[in-house]
Order: sequence, then C-alpha cells, then structure tokens
Amino acid sequence: MTAGAGRSAVLRRALRITLAALAGFYPLLYAAERPTAALYALFAPIAVGLLSAIPGSGRRQALVVLRVLPPALALAALGTALAVNTWAASGGMLAVGFLLAFAAVAGPRAAGAAPGLQLFYILACFPPYDPDSLGDRLTGLTVGILLLAATELLLPDPSVPAYRQRLADAVGTAARGASGAGVPPQTLREAGARMRLSRLPPSERPAGASRTDRALEQAGRAVRRLLDQLATLAELPPAADPASAALLGHIATVCDAGAQSLRTGRPPPVPGALEEAMRGFQSSRVRLASEASAPGSPPRTDVLRRQSRVLALAESARIVEVAVDIAANGRPAVQPAPHDLFWYARLSTPRLWARRVLGNMTLRSVLFQNAVRIALGLAAARLVAGSLDLAHGFWVLLAVLTLGRTTVGAAWKAVREALVGNAVGALAAGALLIGLGSHTDAYAALLAPAMLLGFSLGPLLGIAYAQGLFTLVVATAFAQMTPVTWQLSEARMIDVATGSAIGLLCGLLAWPAGARREAVRAMAALLRTCGTLVPPTAEDLLTPSPVAPAPPRTLPSLHRLRLAEAAYAQYRSESGTAADDTGPDWHAVLLVADHILMGAYRLPRFGLRPGNGPSPPCADWARASASHLDRETGRIASLLIGGRPAPATPLVPPPEGCSPATLSVDLEVWMTSLGLQLTRLEASAAQTHRSPDPGEDRREDRREGRR
Repeated sequence: MTAGAGRSAVLRRALRITLAALAGFYPLLYAAERPTAALYALFAPIAVGLLSAIPGSGRRQALVVLRVLPPALALAALGTALAVNTWAASGGMLAVGFLLAFAAVAGPRAAGAAPGLQLFYILACFPPYDPDSLGDRLTGLTVGILLLAATELLLPDPSVPAYRQRLADAVGTAARGASGAGVPPQTLREAGARMRLSRLPPSERPAGASRTDRALEQAGRAVRRLLDQLATLAELPPAADPASAALLGHIATVCDAGAQSLRTGRPPPVPGALEEAMRGFQSSRVRLASEASAPGSPPRTDVLRRQSRVLALAESARIVEVAVDIAANGRPAVQPAPHDLFWYARLSTPRLWARRVLGNMTLRSVLFQNAVRIALGLAAARLVAGSLDLAHGFWVLLAVLTLGRTTVGAAWKAVREALVGNAVGALAAGALLIGLGSHTDAYAALLAPAMLLGFSLGPLLGIAYAQGLFTLVVATAFAQMTPVTWQLSEARMIDVATGSAIGLLCGLLAWPAGARREAVRAMAALLRTCGTLVPPTAEDLLTPSPVAPAPPRTLPSLHRLRLAEAAYAQYRSESGTAADDTGPDWHAVLLVADHILMGAYRLPRFGLRPGNGPSPPCADWARASASHLDRETGRIASLLIGGRPAPATPLVPPPEGCSPATLSVDLEVWMTSLGLQLTRLEASAAQTHRSPDPGEDRREDRREGRR
C-alpha cells in the first residue's frame, strides 16, 4: 500500500467511525434521553472500527462487523453481572482477557477483533453495579455496531486481492516458467516473494486451523519453493535433456489447471497425473544411470544431477497440485502422500481445531505468552482501579489494552509518548471545560470535528497525538452527559499513568524480550530435530533392497517448524525488528529445515539407488557426511542459543570414482546443497547474542524427548 493510499484508508475509517458513533449518540442522548445507551452507541464503533482490525471492505467488512455483535452483547452482559464487586470483575477480566487474546490461534482475523471485544467487557464491569441498565447498554451497543456496518457499505475501502487470487497468479507464473516461455529468473523470484505472508494483509493470510486454510497455506509455501527452483534451473546452462523437458511440460499443465481452479472455483483434475509422469521420468533416469555406468560409456553425471533438480522441482509442483485439490474439495480426492505432510487432510474440523489449540497451550508458544501477558495486565489493572476506587477507572484498562507491547522497550516508548500526549491533551481539555462551562450545545458542535481529527491524525502522526486528541474527544462527549469540570482531564491523566505502570510491570515480569528469545529457542530446536532426519534418509538411499525402509518420522519436525514460524512472525511484527538485519538469518534457518524435510519425503520415493549397492568408499563417505551434517545442525543450534561449540569442519567431497553405479546422485546433490546452506547459515549465526539461560533449553529438550 502506498503512503497516499494508506492516508486515504485512515481518513475513510475516521469518517466511518465518526458518522456511526454520532448517528447513534445524538438521538439516544437528546431525543430518547438515554445517556447510558448513548455512551455505548458512541464507544461501540470506536471499539470495533478503531481498536479492532476488521478484514475486507464494503459488504464483506459489514458482514464481519455484524458477526461481532453476538459476542459483544454477551461480554457486555457478563461485565454487567460481574460488576457486583472488584474480585468478581477482576476474575472475569482474567478469563475474558486470556480467551480473547488466545483467540489469535484462529488466525489474524480473530486476533484483530479481540481488542474491541475486550472493551465491551471493560466498559460494563465497572461500577455502578446496575443490572437494570443492561437493556440500555445492549441497545446502545447494538445501535452502534449496526450503524458502523451501514457506514462500511456506504464508504467502503478499495478491495484487496484475495489470497486465492494471489496464489492463482503465482501458480500461473510457475506454469509459464515450466513451459519454457522464457520467463526471466528475477520475475520468477519476485512472483514467489509476493506470496510471503509478511507481504500480505493480515486479514488475507490463510492462518486458520481449517482444512482449507491449511491447504492454501501449504500451496503458497510450495509454490514459493517451486518458483525459486524454476529460477535456479533457468540460470543453469541449457542441456539436451528431452526427459526433463517432457516432465517440465507436465508440471506446466498441472500448474495451469491449478491456477484455473483457484480463479474459477471449479474443482481441479484429480491428482495423480504428475506423480505418474515422475515415475516414468524416474524409470528413464534409471536407464540413463545404467548406461552411464557401463564400461566405456561417456559419463552422464551432469545430466543426472540436472535431472535430480528437475525431479525436486516436480515434487514441489505435486504438493501444489494436491494442496489445491484439498482447498477446492475440502477433502482429497485420493489419499495424499506422504501422510506426514498432508496429515490434516483426513481429520475432521473439530480435531483440527483441537490440535491447533492444544499445540499452542505451552509456554513455548508466543500466542500463549501474549495471551497470558495481556490477561494478567488487564486483571491487575481492574483490581487496582477497583481497590483504589479510581474515577473513570476503565481508562486504566484501556491504557493497558492500547499501550501494551510484546517487548518492554517498545512498551516504554509507547508509554512515554502516551503520557506526553495525555498531558498536552489534558491541558487543552481542561481549558476547554473551563472556558465553555455548561454550554452543552457547544460541546455537541465540537464533538464531530474532535473525533475526525483524533481518529485520523492520531494513526497518522503517532501515539502522542492519538492520546492527546482522544482526551479531547472524551471531554467533549462526557460534558454532554453529566456536569464535568477540568478534573475530568486530571482523572484521565491519573488513570492512563496507572494503566501504563501496570502494563510496564507485567511486560517486565512476563517475557520482557518479546518473541526474540522464543525465536532463538524455536529455531535451535527446529535445527536439532531436522538434523536427525539426515542419517536415516541417507541410509535409505544406500539400501539396495527393492523394498525401502519406512521413511523417517517427520511429525516432530513439522510441529517444531510451526512453532518456529509463529515465533519468527511475532518477532518480525515487533517494533524495531522489521529492518533489523543483524544476528542470525532466521529465514535461512527455515529454508534449511524445508530443504531437509523435502529431501526426507522425496528421496525414499524417487531417489536413484546404485544397482549393486554403493561401493564401500562411497558408502562410508555418505554415512560419514550424513552424520557430519547432523552434528553441524546441532552445532549451529548450540551457537544460536549462545553456546561455544567446536569450530566447523567442512564437508569433504565424495571420493574419486563415485559414479551413479556406486553412489546415489540424488543423495550427493541433496547433502552437498545442505552443506552449503549450513555454511552460509553459520556465518550469520555467529553474530547472535547469548541466550539468557542455555541450560533451560537443554532441559526443555529432555522434556520433549520424554514426551
């Protein structure tokens, strides 16, 4: 989004919120004489439109706003009931705060709505305890949300391309690249980069636990890998290789069909055609390897290595084919292989959600950490505000909710700016209240421009402006409902300072470094787990038996990959880290893990095996190299968490005479590429900072091993 487009979106949002809030506030306050209903009609659009990140635009956004209404009504009713005393309200705040924050496991859409929903409980759980006012509260809340939905229809934001459309474009580009249409490598890589989740609006990311979201996310990862592989292949010298050209043609056909399915919604062809072509290609490779091994035959190792890369590329395309089929049909047309990679394909929706929730119910989950931090901060704020009987105590919780950050440094920066903004806003509001006195009509006239300025300039200029202008909005709104003095601004200053102190204290005590420490641990654990897959995969390719051993168990590595990706995404979303290029290359860690996992899936099924078994020198090299790579992943993992492992030793090349008859070309290409990636990774890992407690990571690994 350009700067101009971003400003336009902020201004449209400010206008929508202002229109919705005032269209409910003025009639309920002045015509119906229902100040409580008017207050909720005012704050409902602010909560849902400003504090929440509602996805979509126009009709789609209006529907999402309407879906917020039932939980909002339930939370307001719960807060009204628990306002009977401070302990009940604080206990309810702890539970509500955790559940709504932990709803982020359902994806960014649920996470975006959570802050606004928190506010409905916060407003209702403060004194006076007045169950008889519940009707007015629910009426005002309903009016405010309905009016906001109407303004979403009247003043919609420009629509953004849906994830399916982006995925279809990327798969279509891959089809052109595989067809030999001369797509430049840079174009292929740029098309893959556009699929990175960091470049997508949060509302468009397929981050839910459903089968469709999982399939779309998997297809996106696979097509990014496919586009990068196509770019690398395009940079290699051309070679006379009809078998590879034919397989690339099959890849282009499959990708084109997948792109059409994503665009039109029609089911794609039943998967299987590409795998059949891959098996035919494999038979051709076996014949070529046999011919190259015959006495007096010219060596064809370079062609076989190129074909190994083409086969890896075809496997990425096959994953796209199967994932698109699952996304289109809900369940796969045929049992996808390997099972570990498509483990979700046959599970029911309740079981998928149970896995997502239980998988994040751990102190190693950044989503769980954030939920605990938010819940403790809000509950403590409610307890302090109630115990000290602070006037307008809900501002204490609002400060915790809006100024809380995932790191202490970012929270302190936000608090400093907020306190400065509130001080200036309090002075301006105090002067306004003293100057206008009890002239309600003047406050009514000022409320609309104050809201427009506050809700537009605040997001554009920063926290200080947002807090200062919001103080003016609060003053002009409350002055119309009850007689107020300049002490209202003083009360807001005290409440915001109290909430800021509580938020800082909770951030200091609960994971003060944010996701960085967890990212270090998760990446290190991912490397260790994936490294153990290299020796059994190599051993499989060294087995001459036609019945191959069972492939390595990869589910633990996939679970670690999910946690590492979540920690990395949280880390990159934290203030000040987006442009931080120092320390380890976390993206390279994910690429290494992906390289190992894909090799563990593909090589047992399609890897070339020496016809008479590997020669002893070549087999010894393969086993020693696999063990070396396993140790290297563990050594770099130790380096990430602050250990001081022994210096690296390079991966030695295979001995002379290791032809396709004596060693698998696929195994050699896979391990050599992995060694190069680990060398590059170590260069960046050497810059990392020491972890606060490496022993804690070792204890956690022992607990994981027992489980």
